[in-house]
Amino acid sequence: MLTRIFRLIRNRRTDIGLVFLIATMIPIVSAQDPVPAPIVIDASAAARPPKAVPFSVGGQSPSGHVLSANDRYLMMDGTPWFPLMGEFHYARYPENQWEKELLKIKAAGIQVISTYVFWIHHEEVEGQFNWTGQRDLRRFIELCSKHGLYVWLRIGPFDHGEVRNGGFPDWLLEKTAPREINPVFLRYVRRFDDEIAKQVKGLFWKDGGPIIGIQLEDEYSARGPGKGEEYILQLHEMARNAGLDAPFYTITGWDNAAIPSHDVLVVSDAYPDGFWWRSVSELPPSPDYFFTPIRCEENVDDNLHSTHPEIDKIESSYPFLTAEIGGGMEAAYHRRPVLSAGDTAAVALVKVGSGAVGLGYYMFHGGTNPDGAKTTLQESQATGYLNDLPVKSYDYQAPLGEFGQIHTSYRVLKALHLFLGDFGPMLAPMTPYFPEHTPESKQDVSTARVAARMQQDRGFIFINNHERAHELPDRKNFQVQMKLASGVVQVPRKPTTIPSDAYTIWPVNFDLGPVVLHYATAQLLCRLDYPRSYVFFAWPGIETEFAFENKDGVSIENLSGDSSRDQSYTYIRGITPGTETAIRVKARNNETITILVLSREQALNLWKTRVAGKDRLILSPAELYFDAGQVHLGSTSPTNLKVGLFPPLERQPAGFVADGKDGIFQFYRGVLEPVLAQVEFQQVQEIGPDSPVKLGHEVALAPDESEFASAARWQIKVSRAEPKSTASLFLQINYVGDIARLYVDGRLLSDDFYNGAPWLIGMDRIPSQQWDKLELKILPLREHAPIYLPGSAWPAIPPGGQVARLQSIQVISEYALIMGLEP
Repeated sequence: MLTRIFRLIRNRRTDIGLVFLIATMIPIVSAQDPVPAPIVIDASAAARPPKAVPFSVGGQSPSGHVLSANDRYLMMDGTPWFPLMGEFHYARYPENQWEKELLKIKAAGIQVISTYVFWIHHEEVEGQFNWTGQRDLRRFIELCSKHGLYVWLRIGPFDHGEVRNGGFPDWLLEKTAPREINPVFLRYVRRFDDEIAKQVKGLFWKDGGPIIGIQLEDEYSARGPGKGEEYILQLHEMARNAGLDAPFYTITGWDNAAIPSHDVLVVSDAYPDGFWWRSVSELPPSPDYFFTPIRCEENVDDNLHSTHPEIDKIESSYPFLTAEIGGGMEAAYHRRPVLSAGDTAAVALVKVGSGAVGLGYYMFHGGTNPDGAKTTLQESQATGYLNDLPVKSYDYQAPLGEFGQIHTSYRVLKALHLFLGDFGPMLAPMTPYFPEHTPESKQDVSTARVAARMQQDRGFIFINNHERAHELPDRKNFQVQMKLASGVVQVPRKPTTIPSDAYTIWPVNFDLGPVVLHYATAQLLCRLDYPRSYVFFAWPGIETEFAFENKDGVSIENLSGDSSRDQSYTYIRGITPGTETAIRVKARNNETITILVLSREQALNLWKTRVAGKDRLILSPAELYFDAGQVHLGSTSPTNLKVGLFPPLERQPAGFVADGKDGIFQFYRGVLEPVLAQVEFQQVQEIGPDSPVKLGHEVALAPDESEFASAARWQIKVSRAEPKSTASLFLQINYVGDIARLYVDGRLLSDDFYNGAPWLIGMDRIPSQQWDKLELKILPLREHAPIYLPGSAWPAIPPGGQVARLQSIQVISEYALIMGLEP
């Protein structure tokens, strides 16, 4: 056409206005902005069947339940199992609150609690073991067992965990060289193993207990005589001989890990950011946001190729298990990243799409370092490490924070866990398949990031358009062409748009019983068996479309969107997300399936639990956890203490009033009056003279204890809130500075490296009679300090000056109600 126009222009008799009119009617296709072709994923070749791992693994409980594994996935009673594991350090949390926090972790869909057994926490002084109070390992595991949670003990003896000496007591390092086969070191390790074994006796899977896994060592890469694989296998033998006998033993597979060929499985990690990086700028794009079969981040070069194929070969002989998906990130003095919920959730989704058959988060619950008898117990440059960590705070920006507060990532991950809880056994044996054309480098923002998990032409498409600190563009004209053994599937029928920051999962040829869902561009969330229901949610900005195979005797009732039909499929699109039934499938035998399509916000407010004899969906803006037929509700707003249940209850729960229906959900709400606690504060000392930042191991060195004498200081008094409907109180401190510390009657309670976010402290850690004896100290932030802060966190600082400013303090009340649902 363009050639014909040029010919017309050369013909002087042609009306130039006519030529211009014709030209404007032709769509201009830029060579720089071509309409993309469908993303092709060839999943037509069947994957090889799983093989046995080359060593004994697994075990049987006294009740006959069997845990096992092959080289592809774990199994429970011969059925594929997709475990969800969250790290929670018992020694970093008050023991009188363990049970509540474990129930909150379980409500998020976590099935396994992993925890370090820090040697220095239990034998800080040689020969004086402490297994009491919040160091009572046995009681912690018994509470896990009580609530149906499995346990994975990380016994070390080296346990990094940002603890002093990697958990080694100071006295041990004075006596011997650690982390190698030498008689002195191993003698002390045997003694520590024996002490752990005494605490957990009778609590292993073989005894009917919850302990199903033992992690040996941590981030171990030493090679040479008495080191490497030989050392790992020696630790395995010693643990077994001590009675630490679990179905599974694992080691971490990163940091150039020494990986034996038998006796242990390998676990992987993936962090959106890292306090340990030397950089004080934004990090370059991370490979953990790209779908790839390479399990170890350090093994991925800039072009997304493997730097060590021999390591990939070793790891591919084990199931792809993760133990340290960054549930958040701790702050170091020199580097203080702030993570969004999407930063974590997108990584978790990418790992599942890349083939992971188990998700483990580090951390899932934050905590506070306990007081040491002789020293502080945190990692620091003064103890030979590369980073300075807070003395007390180990909040980690985890889904559940240092004081049990729920961060935004909790609900986002809970939505993924609902899917994996119901469909993980289906997903685990599915093979990952990757597009024919994948991103060319970590800097490639033009190529869509997609993968699929398939088995016998059925599975899921995984899409990620989110990357921390590097905004990705909207993916316009997005369409996936799945090449299956049964034919080609175009998903969706017409190209759609994937918005920036979206990360989602689409089903392909999903079996709904009487009919097959050919595909959907909504994310599958969970299901109920009675009444038979499937719940999806729509990602904002992605047009929702369901395609059902036509089948005689089956009707597809569209109750929300627009319907069309061809010879093979019925299409429903344009569904308005909400709580009303969107689609109803009916078969001749009266079998009926309902499909609900929630908004993403509603999906984040959805829980699933078994109460009053039935599995139920619970929709609530409150924070929920469940225990013995009771629903515990918590919220900082009394108006949010409401729940919607489906199926509805047979009777109205005591203490709640009916609050109408919202779609399929019957709502009930509690009645509470707002309560305001009062806080008074007064500055009693201005900041002292400017003190320059010192350098340590390549990065800024945290101020030493003496510098806090010249910090800006405030006295704080908090009044007790009434009535007792307030379950918890939090002190929220908004400030600008370098480091803030809160003291209670002269004792350090918690500390914070400023990163621009409000600082929250749980008042339940403070005896009420001491609420008028609080002291806040803030060290100043200096202009051009050699630290990384999010750009928006940097305040205006006078040239050559410093700032330590308290902006506000308020008390936040968290209200609590219990809804009893059992007769």
